[in-house]
Amino acid sequence: MTTSDPSQDTPSPSTGRFLKAIYVYEVPVRLWHWVNALAITVLAVTGYLIGSPLPSTPGEASANFLMGYIRFAHFAAGYVFAIGFLGRLYWAFAGNHHAKQLFRFPFWDGHWWAELFVEARWYLFLEREPKLYVGHNPLAQFAMFWVIGIGSVFMIVTGFALYGEGAGVDSWQDRVFGWVIPLFGQSQDVHTWHHLGMWAILLFVMVHIYAAVREDIMSRQSIVSTMVSGVRTFKDAGQPADEDAPAEPAHSRRFHAGRKGGAAKTATPHAPEPVD
Repeated sequence: MTTSDPSQDTPSPSTGRFLKAIYVYEVPVRLWHWVNALAITVLAVTGYLIGSPLPSTPGEASANFLMGYIRFAHFAAGYVFAIGFLGRLYWAFAGNHHAKQLFRFPFWDGHWWAELFVEARWYLFLEREPKLYVGHNPLAQFAMFWVIGIGSVFMIVTGFALYGEGAGVDSWQDRVFGWVIPLFGQSQDVHTWHHLGMWAILLFVMVHIYAAVREDIMSRQSIVSTMVSGVRTFKDAGQPADEDAPAEPAHSRRFHAGRKGGAAKTATPHAPEPVD
């Protein structure tokens, strides 16, 4: 893989189309993404079973500990989810420009809002051509901020408040989060809101997966593979709308490369030779 000037795009010998690649997501961001996805999956399945338990089985409780294992898996995944979120929050300060998008909401930026509505029209099939973005497009940033950013805080706070009931009044969970239950009114109200939060996140996950696969195909840019390799590939080399944002060269894998700003480097991946 070789680097080139950002103004230069290299045609793929196999397709005649232009290719452009930019290193966007650093290793900690990608690692958090997949660990978080696994934690959400475990939390959703076990949380549903906690809210709608399986039928009781006869026999001694010591020989039928299935619900205990389900609760343990839920609590363990909850710790992974919470610690991962704290790590992701730290990397918003330590990482590159794109690592900060999850926690940024440019409310007063009129241009950002205009771009968001353009993206909404694109997803509703009302725009003929998509705009290309190196990082998250404005609509994705909006959804990520509210569902993953704010939503994660809500689920962590209400989850540990409920956990504190079982851990006891002297537990650190109760001391830190004990105020949550009186704020909502009673324990069952917190359970209900926590349960609704799970469904909101699951709805987001379904839309997120659909949008990622759709953009991979229709926008001619890599989405799914970018969260594996960290590299955003533009298959027709259009000008990304946010390309003036600092980005890391595709050949670099150092966590802190590209944080000083300036023009983004691009890389030209070697396209496969045509098959006869």
